[in-house]
Amino acid sequence: MMLGRQEREQEWLFSVGRLRDLIPEDHILRRVDRVLDLSWLRDEVRELYDETQGRPGIDPEAAVRLMLAGFFHGIIHDRKLLREAQVNLAIRWFAGYQLHEELPEHSSLTRIRQRWGVVRFRKIFERTVAACAAHGLVSGETVHVDATLIRAHASMESLTRAHADAVWAAHAAVEPKPDPEPGGGPGRALGGAGRTTPPVELRSRTDPDATLAQGSRGQPSRLRYKQHTAVDGKGQIIVDVQVTTGRAGEGQQLLPQLERIEARLGIRIGAVTADQQYGTTENYGALEARGTEALIPPQRTVIRSTRPIGEFKFDARQDFFVCPRGRKLRFRSHDELGRRVYCSTRRDCGACPLAVTCIGATGVRALKIREGYAALLRARRRHLRREALDRMRLAEHRWQVEGVHGEEKEQHGLRRAARRGLGNMQIQAYLTAAVVNLKRLAGQTHYGIESMARARRSIGARVPSFAALLRLAA
Repeated sequence: MMLGRQEREQEWLFSVGRLRDLIPEDHILRRVDRVLDLSWLRDEVRELYDETQGRPGIDPEAAVRLMLAGFFHGIIHDRKLLREAQVNLAIRWFAGYQLHEELPEHSSLTRIRQRWGVVRFRKIFERTVAACAAHGLVSGETVHVDATLIRAHASMESLTRAHADAVWAAHAAVEPKPDPEPGGGPGRALGGAGRTTPPVELRSRTDPDATLAQGSRGQPSRLRYKQHTAVDGKGQIIVDVQVTTGRAGEGQQLLPQLERIEARLGIRIGAVTADQQYGTTENYGALEARGTEALIPPQRTVIRSTRPIGEFKFDARQDFFVCPRGRKLRFRSHDELGRRVYCSTRRDCGACPLAVTCIGATGVRALKIREGYAALLRARRRHLRREALDRMRLAEHRWQVEGVHGEEKEQHGLRRAARRGLGNMQIQAYLTAAVVNLKRLAGQTHYGIESMARARRSIGARVPSFAALLRLAA
């Protein structure tokens, strides 16, 4: 065999052939192009533009295809995306730009996000969910719900002490109080003698929507957002995604997510899996009332009394508690937090030998519970006698939804926010979730739903490593 030589001195002025033919058949953008339908988008955003005057803007479908192509390659910044599109034939072809056509400025994509708002990008995500459901990838039989923290696009040096208006108003309304530490210190007077310093909160000057939140495994507090994700167990499709500040409670997002999923797809969710953060009394009661099975481990009970509430038997049918000595505690009223208060009588507790370790200064024992307490007790009993099938479905939660979070962060740039503000973070979450769903849909049409389901089940049964999850998702 002779030693070959490739001439590099001359460049072709003309080329014959289609740009599509230069891209491998199994390239992810070619596979996604077969299932992506954005023909509806132009009419959706038409009202945001003036069709009689002004310069022609970027074609809406071309702009969204550019954004999606960037997320497929893990490129979340517009400037870097357009630089990559200059030399990447696949991105240029996917967005519909010929070799001789000039790509738009990176700032044009920023203005499009500002003009369209969160609503239009939510519809893009919802269309991918509907397409996956139409191809049989969504059943609603089991939905896995979890949350993950995302680093904000702001540094810790941007933190400042901000006084909330409500706190200022509250302190202005109360009477001045004496300084608890005369001469200075943490209780130093502010704005006059006797007025103490009001509480403060840390807030970022550059991204006020981001809040301090502590990561898992002892990670320090950082400015973060929190993404709440719901994944359907049949095809590992993201059926709902919502972004909140880093301090938002996870359990409070569960029921609104399920309602959005059912309204979006017109299905009834059979079961939901989540971790202990979602195992609240309100969630158990609401899930039981709506007929949804709760595969959620109950939260650990914090014992603050020598005679905790667990030693009192609750009769849900007749609505009273029974103490260890057989006396009844009946419902009295609701407290300021909306909890139901059950109290004993002085006559029952006066001669009780357990009174020293049970009752307080009021002379009676009071128990406070939230609505759905009976459902919480039933959930605890079910968790103790959980059958093998339920344990398997609960074990799937980790690789189903946490695997999706790992995929989004490692492959599609969700580890950190690309822009500042809750609205921009929500748009990023919608586009990332749309990319994950389009990958599933493209894989289903390429390999078939049965082969993909068998592969997912086999990997899940082996308790996969993180790398295996990423290989499966790709």
